[in-house]
Amino acid sequence: MDIAPSPIPSRTQYVLEAVKHAILTGRLRPGQALVEAELAAQFGVSKTPVREALKTLAGRGLVVMSEYKGATVRTVDTAMAHSVYDVRLLLEPEALRRTVTAGAALETAGAALETAGAALERSDAAADPAGRSLANRDFHRALYLPCGNPLLTRMLDELRDQAALVSAIAWQAVPSWEREAREHREILARALDGDADGAASALHDHIASFVQRAFPDGERHPTAPVADGE
Repeated sequence: MDIAPSPIPSRTQYVLEAVKHAILTGRLRPGQALVEAELAAQFGVSKTPVREALKTLAGRGLVVMSEYKGATVRTVDTAMAHSVYDVRLLLEPEALRRTVTAGAALETAGAALETAGAALERSDAAADPAGRSLANRDFHRALYLPCGNPLLTRMLDELRDQAALVSAIAWQAVPSWEREAREHREILARALDGDADGAASALHDHIASFVQRAFPDGERHPTAPVADGE
């Protein structure tokens, strides 16, 4: 019998979300130490929820736990970036293909594409890079959420934070908002037309070109994120 995971206590969840946001917006920089006592004092909690939050963030790939150094914000290099985006390339286009294929039969798929369109509008209207990035993340999730395979959806959800960290570094090195906005519109247009293969192909090219443009093989990049990611 499957056992549902225990819910994260509210204080731990509060610390987790606050630390994650600080990492993905650059207030906590890659390699920076995360001292339990300091974070506990900052958030007005005991060290226990801080410790649990850091363990969860380590499991999500945003924090590194060391016996000797303690917890630090994860750094990003080319190898890490390509590893994360390789998995996206394997999973996300296929999830979108399934979303579009199911669109004619499932109301949820059609509603998800409307949500994706609304996310693009929010991205265009965003006042700062963080707002635009959050909207772009919502866009990508709306495309794969109704794919019909809960395990596939969960795997992509679990990858989102690491992808956000990678793309924050990428946008710092190679600002390319306008190009990616055009690519997003093309992906959505094909999906709305019911072109499952075309939408999946456009999404594959979008993901592949993004990481190769910002993290060419063999190069290293600065590791200070500036916003939530792609």
